[in-house]
Amino acid sequence: MTQEIQQDERYHVADEAIYDAFFLLLKEKDLDKITVSDVIKKAGVVRSTFYNHYENIPALVTAIEDKTIDDIFSLMATFHPKNDYEMCQSYFRTICDYTMTNPFLANLLSSPRGDAFFEKSITMLHRYVAKVMQSTNASHHSKEEISYMIACTIGSTIGVLHKWSRENFQTPAQVVAGILTQAFMSGMLPFMS
Repeated sequence: MTQEIQQDERYHVADEAIYDAFFLLLKEKDLDKITVSDVIKKAGVVRSTFYNHYENIPALVTAIEDKTIDDIFSLMATFHPKNDYEMCQSYFRTICDYTMTNPFLANLLSSPRGDAFFEKSITMLHRYVAKVMQSTNASHHSKEEISYMIACTIGSTIGVLHKWSRENFQTPAQVVAGILTQAFMSGMLPFMS
């Protein structure tokens, strides 16, 4: 292995340790109470390693927001909506599982301080879905109608995930995925055809 590859790998390992530590801390503390000292202690890295990656906690939060949005877009890229209940159920189950295992997203969903993140992600989601819709033949609907339907679908999905996270994921993920699937198949999918 070359030295450059080893350094890249070490950088990635340290970055993952910092993320993991931050996620663990979110289960113990409020976001605004987490310090660099908390993160480095939990991650098992030295302060200079943290600062080689991030300027401060807000920079770490921004990086995690961006990673979360990228993860969501990666999930969306695998979904090709069709009138197939099992396919939709599987997709929404993946979204539910991701929400449960990403404490940052779960924390934002269940608290009022996620406004900036949601505005950023909803804007990006809307652009993504609008772009996808341009390639579909929703012939008898105007772009404005489609735009509002996309907003409705995104809002209802986030609303369900918000309620679910606020209730500490008490309802099984399969049930929540079924609710989201039914809403999509009876709302957005017929609108798209």
